Amino acid sequence: MRQKAEKESQPEGEEERPKQYSWDQREKVDPKDFMFSGLKDETVGRLPGKVAGQQFLIQDCENCNIYIFDHSATVTIDDCTNCVIFLGPVKGSVFFRNCRDCKCALACQQFRVRDCRKLEVFLCCATQPIIESSTHIKFGCFQWYYPELAFQFKDAGLSIFNNTWSNIHDFTPVSGELNWSLLPEDAVVEDHVPLPTTEELKAIRLSTEASKSIVPVSRGQRQKNSDESCLVVLFAGDYTIANARKLIDEMVGKGFFLVQTKEVSMKAEDAQRVFREKAPDFLPLLNKGPVIALEIFNGTKMFVSESKETAPGDVDSFYNFADIQMGI
Repeated sequence: MRQKAEKESQPEGEEERPKQYSWDQREKVDPKDFMFSGLKDETVGRLPGKVAGQQFLIQDCENCNIYIFDHSATVTIDDCTNCVIFLGPVKGSVFFRNCRDCKCALACQQFRVRDCRKLEVFLCCATQPIIESSTHIKFGCFQWYYPELAFQFKDAGLSIFNNTWSNIHDFTPVSGELNWSLLPEDAVVEDHVPLPTTEELKAIRLSTEASKSIVPVSRGQRQKNSDESCLVVLFAGDYTIANARKLIDEMVGKGFFLVQTKEVSMKAEDAQRVFREKAPDFLPLLNKGPVIALEIFNGTKMFVSESKETAPGDVDSFYNFADIQMGI
């Protein structure tokens, strides 16, 4: 009846306005804003806030420097040659196809390379990186900082402590050959992925120093001269991430090495395997949230004192359980 009254009260000759829905008011997305295609000898990029979780495509680029300083949903890179590529945190997958002679730094949930050769990748990846039908692929640990990067990791749903950058799976191995390798531990990031030189992109406060990197720089699966290492577990609290970073900085400053890190949720049975007879002391802390685990190494046996927020545990037991939980 109300609709009928409104219609009758409407002046003659005036058309009825179409209904407005919430999805009609959304800002229209132009795919061209999320694509670099067919470029040659250019330096291009996107500033923080300009991608905002959209999918991105990079294709048919040659001799280009490409920087995406924002988080995205997925990124596909096809048919690129001799390019430098930086990608901020990617919520889903990064997929390189038919690329060669490229140098990259990126963070993502999944990383895959197919039909590529001669890539250098400074990587942070939450799951096991995969290469297929590719050769001469070299990997290093992601090592970057800019003010917005930590928030972009959160927006992408990625933990800075879940990084399996060196745990590579080759779908197409060749007997007697190795299609991938690790970059030297002393590799200088800027010698491979230089900072941008355009005025627009230089305005971002960038650093590739290991001490400033948002992602802790780890040794990964590089060979150790001893099997002795220590697992430190930090339980969830108000300052867990800050405490983990502080501990890493102090240990590295004293000559220790960070082998790997994880952030996972633990159950009572997991704690029993890792902490053994001391497990009952830590069970109440598990309900507060995920734990952060650090494997630290210096080539000799060492002992870490226990505190309210940290505990030493069995390295192999913890990472076996953590890898199963994360599907690695």
